[in-house]
Formats: sequence, C-alpha cells, structure tokens
Amino acid sequence: MLTDLWPLSWSIGVFLLATAVTVVCSIRLAGVGDTLADRTGWGEALFGAVLFGFVTSLSGIVMTAVSAAADQPDLAYSNAVGGIAAQTVALVVADAFLRKVNLEHAAASVSNMLFGCLIIGLLGLALMAAFSPSVTFLGLHPASAVMVAFYIGGLRLINNYGAPMWRAVRTEDTLPDVPEEDTQGLARHTTSRLWTEFAAVAVLVMVGGWAVARAAEGIVEHTGLNAGLVGAVFMGLVNALPETVTSIAAVRRGAVTLAIAAIIGGNCLDALNLVVGDVAYRGGSLFHAANPDELFLTSGAMVMTAVLLGGLLVRQRRGWLKIGFDGVLLVAIYASIVAVLAV
Repeated sequence: MLTDLWPLSWSIGVFLLATAVTVVCSIRLAGVGDTLADRTGWGEALFGAVLFGFVTSLSGIVMTAVSAAADQPDLAYSNAVGGIAAQTVALVVADAFLRKVNLEHAAASVSNMLFGCLIIGLLGLALMAAFSPSVTFLGLHPASAVMVAFYIGGLRLINNYGAPMWRAVRTEDTLPDVPEEDTQGLARHTTSRLWTEFAAVAVLVMVGGWAVARAAEGIVEHTGLNAGLVGAVFMGLVNALPETVTSIAAVRRGAVTLAIAAIIGGNCLDALNLVVGDVAYRGGSLFHAANPDELFLTSGAMVMTAVLLGGLLVRQRRGWLKIGFDGVLLVAIYASIVAVLAV
C-alpha cells in the first residue's frame, strides 16, 4: 500500500489529511520558533530564514525527492518552483493580518532583502542549467553543486555583512526584532524541550510531505491532469502552507521580521529542492527534464521575488487595497501564472 499507486479516493483523502496536519504543525511552529530565536540570540531574520525556513521547507523537500525518485520529473520540478511562487503570495495573506501598517514597511531589513537577492540568484542558476549542455557527473548536473555553493556563500555573506551602507529607517510603525519578556506560555519551557518540540514538528511535516507527493501521483494518474499543473498549483500550495500559516501566526505574535524571513528563507531552500530532485532523479538531469511550463514558472517566481524586494525597498505604510502595490502585483502575477499553466 505504501509503494503501489493509490486509488483516487485514497489519494484525495490522504492529500487533504496531510494538508490539515501541516497546518496544525505550522501554527505550533511559529510560537516555538519565535521563542527559540530569542533564546539562541540569532534574531528573527537569521533564525527564520535558516532553521525556520528549513523546517517549513521539509515537506517540499520530501515531495520533490519522492516525485523525482518515482520518475515524475514534472511533478518534482514544478513543486519546488511552484512552492516559491505560492509562498511569495503568502506574504500578502500575512500582510492582511497586520492591520495598522503594511508588513513590508514594518519588517524591512538588510537580511531579508539579501535573502531575496539569493533567491533570484538561485533561480537564475536553475534557468542557466536548463539551457546549458546536457552533461552529468555521477548522475548530477554540475549546476547542482554550484547552487549549493552559491547558497552557502550567500548565507556567509548575510551572516557577516557587518555595518551595511544601507539601513531601514525606523518609523513609528516599524516593529523591531527584540526578545519578548513573556513569563507565560512557551517562555516557561526549557530550551531543550523547545528544541525537542521543534524537531518533532519537523518530522511530522516530513511525513506530510511524503504523503502529499504519493497522493499527487495518484491524482495525476487517475485524472489525467497535467503533472506540471498539479505540481505547481496543488503541491505548490501545500508546500507553501507551512510558511503561510507560520507567517500569519508570527504576525499575530508581533514577530513580523520572522514572518518575512520564514517565507524568504523557505524560498531559498525550495530553490535547492531542485538539487534534491536532481539527486533523486535517475533519468538524467532534472534541469533538462523541465519543460516550457516549468521554465515559465521559474521565470515567474523570479519576477515575483523582484516585486517583493521592491516592496521592501519602497516600504509603503498604506498602499493599494491596504496591502501595498507589491501585494496587489504579487496576486496578479500568481493568478496569471496559474491561468497560463491551466491552458
């Protein structure tokens, strides 16, 4: 039952159940992550982008690996990049829960913008790999190693950038990243207990990712839907759920920097999902298995990230429809991407 193709009813049921488990785990993760960011002294931006982003990306990593290993390169590739597009739109949802001011104004930081640049660089490398000669070494395209090195180098740059030449101007609406002095709730738990709970949530998110990937295979086979569409929209939306839910929960806790960092950091790791898929895919290079739909989706994710960076730089207090020009554009671009993929 674990390895055979699931019936359509099982596939849909498991898909919905795994989605619900992901949502519940993500709500808890926001509180645990915010408390650990204070305890470790890392701050919300770095902790959110690295550890928080890693855990929320685990479901997507497993989805990509399982799909690639099952000889479903379209599902694997489109899930990774579709998750980036959906997670970027999730910032608009989180912004709606911050009523006083736009989220991009309240949480602008050098680290978050550098992570946005890192996403664009990683996606650009993936596109370059797709149009490069079809060569592999030990089953991997050289771009996989380059993307990992690029990510590690980016992290070192962000962590050690020192005194920047640009700073986000503090305003009355800026919400700084300062440790909370809460003596109730999660603050009462020991650090070891918090790390244990953090790890337990990570395991549940991984299991959910495996279940979604297997269910998606059944949905594609039984319905005849385009694998790229299922991967980019259905799997991509579930892939984005941990970041979406945790960002909303973080905003409600006042941890706005963590809200953006979790999504941007998760997007960077989702770009590295392509490397995971390249490792798991035995049919050659995953980058060259990408069809025009997947390449279009990759380009769209880059454009959306550029719009987000523009929002962080402009920092509107109040904008179009109370979510800023970037929020409106992100929703419009994502809707356009889905419409094109559905044709």
